[in-house]
Amino acid sequence: MGRRVSETPATQWLRRQRIVFGEHPYDYVEHGGTSESARQLGVDEHAVVKTLVMQDEAARPLIVLMHGDRKVSTKNLARQIGCKGIEPCAPEVAQRHSGYLVGGTSPFATRKAMPVYVEASVLALPRIWINGGRRGFLVSIEPRVLVECLHAQPVNCALAERE
Repeated sequence: MGRRVSETPATQWLRRQRIVFGEHPYDYVEHGGTSESARQLGVDEHAVVKTLVMQDEAARPLIVLMHGDRKVSTKNLARQIGCKGIEPCAPEVAQRHSGYLVGGTSPFATRKAMPVYVEASVLALPRIWINGGRRGFLVSIEPRVLVECLHAQPVNCALAERE
């Protein structure tokens, strides 16, 4: 099992929902991103899902869950969810909405309830690794949890790798 991680709001929430999850601590590297966590944990970066706090043109926050090795097309996302524009939140704004430090943002147990959008192809993976509410800590879960418990809406907003 490795070292035990102390509870975070995210892991407490997962336990309350009776969701089985694996705990995967790793050594957090500033700006290392999903490539670093995937390398340390020995998993495919495509299965590591990043939690991005963004906002629409009215500064209403939302969460986008995206493959670690892909970027979000904010244009495609805005069009699919009926907004004029989408942009990433500034780190301090993202932190205020989520209650988590940037680099440790989990979609579970956010301070503010926000709509969650998930890249549709994430849901086709057998298992995903997603932030557990702390820098240097991922949890592995079945992707259906995102839809069943977070009511995440599937979208197609991944940019091709070359873009």
